[in-house]
Amino acid sequence: MSYIQRVSRSFMIPIAVMPAAAILFRFGKIEFDHPFLMKLAAICEAAGGAIFDHLPLLFAIGIAIGLTGGKGVAALSAAVGYLVFQEVMRTYEIVQTNELAEANVQMGVLGGLITGGVTAYLYNRFKDTKLPQALGFFAGRRFVPIVTALAMTVLGGLLGLIWMPIQEMIQQAGLWLLSTGGVGSFLYGTVNRLLIPTGLHHIVNHVAWFQIGEYAEAGGKVVQGDLTRFFAGDPAAGTFMTGFFPVMMFGLPGAAIAMARSARPENRRLMMSIMLSAAFTSFLTGITEPIEFAFMLIAPVLFVIHALLTGLSMMLMHLLEVKIGFGFSAGFIDLAINWNDSTRPWLVFPIGAAYFAVYYAVFHVFIRVFDYATPGRSMEHAEPAAAAAEPAAVQEPPDIGIRMPKPDPDPRLSALRRPSSQLMSRKAADVVDCIGGTGNIKSIDACITRLRLTLQEPSLIHTEGLQQLGAAGIIRIGKDGVHVVFGTDSELIKEEILKLQSEQND
Repeated sequence: MSYIQRVSRSFMIPIAVMPAAAILFRFGKIEFDHPFLMKLAAICEAAGGAIFDHLPLLFAIGIAIGLTGGKGVAALSAAVGYLVFQEVMRTYEIVQTNELAEANVQMGVLGGLITGGVTAYLYNRFKDTKLPQALGFFAGRRFVPIVTALAMTVLGGLLGLIWMPIQEMIQQAGLWLLSTGGVGSFLYGTVNRLLIPTGLHHIVNHVAWFQIGEYAEAGGKVVQGDLTRFFAGDPAAGTFMTGFFPVMMFGLPGAAIAMARSARPENRRLMMSIMLSAAFTSFLTGITEPIEFAFMLIAPVLFVIHALLTGLSMMLMHLLEVKIGFGFSAGFIDLAINWNDSTRPWLVFPIGAAYFAVYYAVFHVFIRVFDYATPGRSMEHAEPAAAAAEPAAVQEPPDIGIRMPKPDPDPRLSALRRPSSQLMSRKAADVVDCIGGTGNIKSIDACITRLRLTLQEPSLIHTEGLQQLGAAGIIRIGKDGVHVVFGTDSELIKEEILKLQSEQND
């Protein structure tokens, strides 16, 4: 499970460049009359297209980086390995049949994922290799690109022998899923949200966005996956993206406001300011985890309803023949960028308004009826009104010796308020104290909203301390994996912790 978690997180490294590709590509599609602007548009289209055209290579590098802790030699080795692998596989396009269009080897992003995984394994296996003195220059990390090139040559030769039947099976499975209409999109949307707690939703996203379905561009090039087909101009693409827009732009903001209004009277103003910030983030960018973690662990029934409503939105948008794509997530920014190339995008707003009302009503009723301890409602975090006028006291959680301000009435969502940069180093140090010190860290990484940790002794975690530092959620994965949801501060905290580790090692 820990390894799969790392692979899933590694998917976000190449996906992070997709917004740049989408913006450049969309600007390049605008038709101008002025020669200078026409040339500028052509340049932007070529720049954005370069990213889409080389997604397999980017995924190979991203997976290698993610599974080796960001080692530059691993990235170089992955690039070498994928180029070798790609050219070896192309030799089978000639010998299979004379009809090249039917014999194209289309591994797509999957080829990049395989290369990245193999490269990471070879790096960890051979990075300390010792060779005879005469060959000493090629020892250690310099040996990794060499062995990667050799390994991918062999692997490409073997896969080339068997890949065409496998490719046909994948194509048929994708066609079947697309032919199911709303059923396939409903299942995808539901499963996608249910996997959020584990972080494995990136894996099903990869299959849907980069593997399912094919589309031949005007020049004959074949692209795969819902996301890449959309940007290539496929009018049928968008099945596995469109339904997220009503949920992320309207549904979850409705849930956030419902949770804020359901808070205890003395906490309501604070919760409203926090939740409005989270709702605006979800609407604008499509980053939803801060809201989802506010109720995911406290009210799992609501989370299941949220997953089902997401699946329903996917199916509804498909049945209404709405087709929208995104480069990063289903927020307003992506909607605006891709508006002109979408089909019936205006329907997002009336359907979104209905989703806002549904989410608000469902959350408001369930929280009140079942008394869920959503942020601002739990008795243990409520403070007397008189205490609000007193200066913030300083307390020391037991056994860890950190000093921090008095916690908010409900600390589970304090991560939504970004601390100033000068406090980040201190916050990272306090986080380290709460997870048992740098010596307790086996590995550390971060995705968009989570600090992903593998610990020597997970029992040393001080849960209350992490909550006071702004953790919106803490999830234990397997025997030694822990995810701490700090929102978009997660990457900054990770970098500060790595600095602390480096300073202590020096």
